[in-house]
Amino acid sequence: MASCSTFLLTPLPNLRNYHNTLLIRHFRPQRRLVIRAADTSQPPGSPRRLVDLIRLIPDLSRNYFKNRPRRALFGGISLLGGFYVAQTISLSFGALGVNDVIAAVLCVLLTEYATKFYYSQPKVTFPVALLNNFKMGFTYGLFIDAFKLAS
Repeated sequence: MASCSTFLLTPLPNLRNYHNTLLIRHFRPQRRLVIRAADTSQPPGSPRRLVDLIRLIPDLSRNYFKNRPRRALFGGISLLGGFYVAQTISLSFGALGVNDVIAAVLCVLLTEYATKFYYSQPKVTFPVALLNNFKMGFTYGLFIDAFKLAS
């Protein structure tokens, strides 16, 4: 019991400076997003117009998707989103059995137009690649559902 009380009564070392150096070393402040006006006709200090913010969206998204893991993540989300839409369409039209032919024609038209659009582009941009990933997930979902129905 005496050793426990002496342990509690011993003074703690001064960690104030050590704690500050750890904070400086490991936690760097994040860069703030600087939004510049797209049109210089506004006087400084006036409220920002909605058009100026909408014009900034392409630059902000281009900078956001420069990171390769983000591109891969959104590609996977697009692929799984196509799979989900295919399963939903198959379930909703297959359960009723009313408009199966019309749903199949719309699905084929969707995939064919997406394929034509993808291969007609001279350079594949990121939104076009997301559309192609969605189409691949959509087609895969329809194939999987056909295999489920065949068994």
